[in-house]
Amino acid sequence: MTSTVPALGTRTAEGSALQGVLLDMDGTLVDTEGFWWDAEVEVFARLGHTLDEAWRDVVVGGPMSRSAAFLIDSTGADITVDELTVLLNDGFEDRIGRTLPMMPGAAGLLAELAAHGVPMALVSASHRRIIDRVLGSIGAHHFELTVAGDEVARTKPHPDPYLLAAAGIGADPTRCAVIEDTATGVAAAEAAGCRVVAVPSVAPIPAAAGRTVVPSLEHVNLPFLQGLMTL
Repeated sequence: MTSTVPALGTRTAEGSALQGVLLDMDGTLVDTEGFWWDAEVEVFARLGHTLDEAWRDVVVGGPMSRSAAFLIDSTGADITVDELTVLLNDGFEDRIGRTLPMMPGAAGLLAELAAHGVPMALVSASHRRIIDRVLGSIGAHHFELTVAGDEVARTKPHPDPYLLAAAGIGADPTRCAVIEDTATGVAAAEAAGCRVVAVPSVAPIPAAAGRTVVPSLEHVNLPFLQGLMTL
């Protein structure tokens, strides 16, 4: 699975104004946000440092480089960002190799969208090696395109990953629904001009213009997403 981007097209899903659905991965489709924090806690414990639970909200949902730099700066650990990134990816990959629970409603939503031919893209701040491991469990066939955090010059909270994904499935970003679980991801999607469904995982996300907040993906289906285009 690559992130090759074809030219922008005009395809729609079954004639509706919804042209595509762009989905975050960690904490949105798979229940893995806790895995990242556990990996961070474990790695820093080996380095002789204890992480403050309050930092969890700071590092969730962002690019690996930002999270790693913040934790190094906050703890004073003697390690580089590149070295820490390798250790964190190793720790996370070990955890998803043991178990990879889907978020409530995620499997049903993916199946429904696929059955109706809605173009989908996976847009994650995680690195390609992690995305490909997760796709092996949730089904790479659901997605026309996947965008990894280490494949874009600017990842979330910048709009670049979502603009790339919309172009890749031949859609106008303003006619795409994005599903995200963190404020960082929501900021990226909104900056790209997308309609956003926020399903908060770790920290609360307030409702706002162009943004709908739901408690779980069990509240989201195709008619719901199509309705967002008329708001």
